[in-house]
Amino acid sequence: MLNLSENKRQAMERLSTKEGYIEALAIDQRGALKKMITAQGGEPSTAQIEAFKKLVSQHLTPYASSILLDPEYGLPAANIRDESAGLLLAYEKTGYDADKEGRLPDLLKEWSVKRLVEEGADAIKFLLYYDIDEDAQINEQKHIFIERLGSECLGEDIPFYLELLAYDAKNADANSIEYAKVKPRKVIEMMKEFTKPRYHVDVLKVEVPVNMNFVEGFGAGEIVYTREEALRYFKEQSDATDLPFIFLSAGVSATLFQETLSFAKEAGSTFNGVLCGRATWANGIVPFIKEGEKETIDWLLTQGKENIENLNAVVEKTATSWFEKIEKA
Repeated sequence: MLNLSENKRQAMERLSTKEGYIEALAIDQRGALKKMITAQGGEPSTAQIEAFKKLVSQHLTPYASSILLDPEYGLPAANIRDESAGLLLAYEKTGYDADKEGRLPDLLKEWSVKRLVEEGADAIKFLLYYDIDEDAQINEQKHIFIERLGSECLGEDIPFYLELLAYDAKNADANSIEYAKVKPRKVIEMMKEFTKPRYHVDVLKVEVPVNMNFVEGFGAGEIVYTREEALRYFKEQSDATDLPFIFLSAGVSATLFQETLSFAKEAGSTFNGVLCGRATWANGIVPFIKEGEKETIDWLLTQGKENIENLNAVVEKTATSWFEKIEKA
């Protein structure tokens, strides 16, 4: 069970619905967003990236419990979010150095937790790439890094959301059948590690434990997991932590993500909500680049709103309140 200070509890409440579901919108993407803009023929300048984030924040936060943004391009968007929406701010540099071994984490050098709090953050989010099977010295560096970051959040008395992305250091293709076979153990063991109290994590933001494209009844190609096996992995994942945890969409379609949440519920997973990014707003990039602001707003207020409201409806039917995972005062 999670023991929250009063300040952290109040911040967690600002980030969730009154029932304790986390229905958060993520647009802290930087490198990925630049690639999406470029793919549509746009020039990903600072002004353009900030403009898109502002449109998403202004027009979709009325339907989200909170929004995740980055301090590099997202502060103007944070300042015009709906007053009902809490604010998470990312603390990591985007991406990783592919030329160096280990996908080692790094912080935004111009920022500290204190400074992010001064910008209005209700919680700090940090993304860590982790392979449970990688060299012990590399993983020990990551353990120490997260210990420091957790202590920094503890010192500022602010919730620490740790986003965990598993990978295989020996196989760069995360969409391959080979990786799908090893993914469940990597995700589950990773969650067990960072649930340890020494890291001071308050919420885990995680992947689902399988690649749904290889689950019987979901994928059109080769099957890696039977339906029963996949259900068991979801339950094992849930049992791996007593912390609140939320699912990330990992760029899958809105429909598949919603179906995945229902599948998690069927498995008995006690996840506490979502932090959903591209599945909500990705298709809004097309009108933003090809047509203009008015057409982008029209898309956000129709398809974007529908995406987030449909997802919220599924969350409220499938998720567990994080109130059930905290120690009572």
